[in-house]
Amino acid sequence: MTSGNNGANTPPEDDDPFGYLYADGQANGAQPPSGGGGYGYPGSVNRVRSVGQRQYGQQQPTSAYGQIPQQQGAYGQPNAHYAAPETHPGGAQTVQQQPSYSGGSGSGGGRGGGPNTKGLLIGAVAVVAAVVIGIGVAMLGGDDDPGDKDNQADSTPTQSQQSSAPSPSNSNSQAAKDDLPTIDAKALALAGGATTASDIKGAKADGGVYVTGFNAVGSSVTWTVNGIPKSGKYTVYVGYSVPGKDQNATLAVNGTPASTPVDLKNWADGPAGDYQKGWTKTYNWIQLNKGTNTIKVSCEQGNQCDALIDQMWLVNGWVDS
Repeated sequence: MTSGNNGANTPPEDDDPFGYLYADGQANGAQPPSGGGGYGYPGSVNRVRSVGQRQYGQQQPTSAYGQIPQQQGAYGQPNAHYAAPETHPGGAQTVQQQPSYSGGSGSGGGRGGGPNTKGLLIGAVAVVAAVVIGIGVAMLGGDDDPGDKDNQADSTPTQSQQSSAPSPSNSNSQAAKDDLPTIDAKALALAGGATTASDIKGAKADGGVYVTGFNAVGSSVTWTVNGIPKSGKYTVYVGYSVPGKDQNATLAVNGTPASTPVDLKNWADGPAGDYQKGWTKTYNWIQLNKGTNTIKVSCEQGNQCDALIDQMWLVNGWVDS
């Protein structure tokens, strides 16, 4: 076979409309189109029709191959053989559902559900309420103000207070005075060469007066104490100064010498020979009777008595400071 014609019995549909372009097609009579009369091989079928010539709903001719072409409707017109599914018996009726969305309702409308703002609001309120309740409970059941604890007296003594009682006459700390009597140097009864003076500064007695000349055996100061409220334990304090070195004296209460001397140590750490920088105090534990008592501090044999005395006073009980 050659291009342009597939044989004498070939249907017109198989004619090559461009056979005139080939040498063998021209030999078989293929002609180019001219005017409005078509082109191709002699005897070919011209299937050109005017617009609207074809009629729908009529029996179409059978093609050369015994097939009936499908009927087609004109553009924009329904096919005569088409029917919607809902028009057939038992056909399902199609219901088109419109998606719903309730924006801003807070209940979650729309496909897949919007944000549940109402639920979030309820949860936030619950959290705030829980926090407020917790704070209230903490305020009601919390610890007391630490300042209140500072104001409360500690009734339990420390270990050092329980286990270390100092010697009655070796304290350099300030003891609290109470309503018991206090006496200055000029009111003391002096003996054995003791006298008063005020040229060395630092004495706490009235007018800066102090007892001097105590550095001799037999010298003494005696305090007659009136108005002791009850018999019992007391602590007697002696204010004094030493010239940068430790001294001591003898104590007697109501005529009875005490077993513990009066320690006149250099608690002020004053330099040697400097009485002005040696002022300090010491104490002894004693027993007194109700009413009147005598307290004597003297320089006896074996004592080192180079000291100045300015005051004496009492406090209740045996204190350790």
